[in-house]
Amino acid sequence: MAQINSRQDEKKRWKILAEDLGVKETENISSLHDIKRHIGKTMQRDNIPRNSELLDMLSVDKRKQHLQLLKIKPTKSASGIAVISVMTKPYNCPHGVCIFCPGGEKVGTPQSYLPTEPATMRALEAKYEPDKQIKSRFNQLKKIGHYVDKVELLIIGGTFMNLPFEYQESFVKSCYDSLNGIKSRDINHAKEIAEKSVIKNVGLSVETKPDWCKQKHIDLALDFGVTRIEIGIQTLSDEIYKKTNRGHTLLDVEESLQISKDAGYKIVVHMMPGLPGSNLQKDFDDFITLFNDQKYKPDMLKIYPTLVVPDTGLYKMYKEGKFEPYTTEEVVDLLARVKKEVPPWVRIMRIQREISEEYIEAGTGKGNIRELIIERMKQRGDKCECIRCREIGLKQLKEKLEINKYDVEIKNTNYESSGGEEYFISAEEKNTKSLIGFVRMRIPSNKAHRREIVGNTAIIRELHVYGQVVPIGERDAKSWQHKGTGTKLMQEAERLAKEELSIRKLLVISAVGTREYYKRLGYELEGPYMIKIL
Repeated sequence: MAQINSRQDEKKRWKILAEDLGVKETENISSLHDIKRHIGKTMQRDNIPRNSELLDMLSVDKRKQHLQLLKIKPTKSASGIAVISVMTKPYNCPHGVCIFCPGGEKVGTPQSYLPTEPATMRALEAKYEPDKQIKSRFNQLKKIGHYVDKVELLIIGGTFMNLPFEYQESFVKSCYDSLNGIKSRDINHAKEIAEKSVIKNVGLSVETKPDWCKQKHIDLALDFGVTRIEIGIQTLSDEIYKKTNRGHTLLDVEESLQISKDAGYKIVVHMMPGLPGSNLQKDFDDFITLFNDQKYKPDMLKIYPTLVVPDTGLYKMYKEGKFEPYTTEEVVDLLARVKKEVPPWVRIMRIQREISEEYIEAGTGKGNIRELIIERMKQRGDKCECIRCREIGLKQLKEKLEINKYDVEIKNTNYESSGGEEYFISAEEKNTKSLIGFVRMRIPSNKAHRREIVGNTAIIRELHVYGQVVPIGERDAKSWQHKGTGTKLMQEAERLAKEELSIRKLLVISAVGTREYYKRLGYELEGPYMIKIL
């Protein structure tokens, strides 16, 4: 009976949408395709209209009403924010070129990026100007039905921290100016404007290598307002680092993670299974070490199985018969085993690059590799407990969960990491164990170098509430955004810090666009952090 009612409700929603779009004959309307077919026929078009065109035909009020029905790629904002990637112009790496790495100044794309990747194509069209890239993607997301008043910026294009300082500063300033809609005097002025901008910058991420992620690099990134560091680790082997010309050691990896976490950063690690000198068992063991050895333990993970692309050292090795990449079957089997072992405080952000198959000489070019892995796990009766597989926004989309009446419980998981102590405080729905939101709180190691971190101090490295993006100041009954979950998580973090851990001072690494939120919770600005004396 529930399924019948659900189908009837869906049919009713399509009919209401058809009426609002001016379709006169709605009796036989039971799907979006029916609506498009009717409108296309009325407009005497050979092709049916796109969802974005239907959204443009609706009034502001009706657009809001039907947004969830017509939104394209709803997962783009299901995690509570809209993500916009912006790419730096090509610069060669100081250490040379990793053997697997395409791109670079000689081909006109940033190191490690190919011209057919979506972000690269947008960057090329904008001639690598950050303002044009952001506005293009901003308008694109808006056109296909996404709210974009809470934006996380990802600065991509290789090792950001080895670019000339003047370029770094100018690039970040332009990013803020684009979101603010105002041209600022300098980067500090841009950050001041961003604190109260209508479009909130809720996160700023940069990519780097371990050897370009030391104290001076971290301090500079803090001055820019960066809140997340993506570190290209790729493997846990000094031997493979030498074979692939990475230009750093495993000790650099360990130091970069400790320095970054102690400064409060969220950490994304990039891994590349299948590099020369590795094998399936070694790669599996590397992931297990990554998750369990306190020297590593990242917060997030991007997994890029090794591909052979033209004009690389690896391509030459492959042609000479000295290297063979993993097959799709091998990658699926390996990562199905890996996903089973992922801790509940880790989020797998991405598996596989968006590289066109025409550029792939060898290796798995499957764009749906994550789906193949999940299907393999289902066949084995295994489950992944990573954040992405549990977050409420994606589960609502995929499993059609109704969450309005569900009970919520606050859980705390603590573990050692890079010489410090981590507390993963999560809000979870009791019945399905769906993740609604969480706080990452860290007691830094005794190697923490920032002057703000002295004595009994802890730092909030991340606060995130999941669910479809809801505009600031509005509410949505089906989303967990703006329902007080974030405040409750912060209150629990403060209680835990003060009552159980004897912490006197609590810091937050806050994006410039979320500083006002923390001010309302009693925090004030000290250096790049929001702080509160408990």
